[in-house]
Amino acid sequence: MTEVRAGVDAVDRELVALLAQRFGYMAAAARIKPERGQVRDEARKAQVIAQARAEAERMGLDGDFIADWWEQLVEASIAFELGRFDAIRAGADG
Repeated sequence: MTEVRAGVDAVDRELVALLAQRFGYMAAAARIKPERGQVRDEARKAQVIAQARAEAERMGLDGDFIADWWEQLVEASIAFELGRFDAIRAGADG
């Protein structure tokens, strides 16, 4: 069991690192997009969630669960990007 837990812990560290990388892309998007209204893109959101669902199902995972989880991830990403967008335009972060 110790090895299993160590493996889970290692995967968790990798997941957090990947999330940090993903949010780095959100920060870049906040710098690039010229208008705040471009941050929320429902068509892109649907595409990202559909891609995650398809990849999960391809790997034998529950597509509904992954799609629900990805919905939360995308919404958190949008909120982060909006915050960065506003901070950059206010001159507080850039």
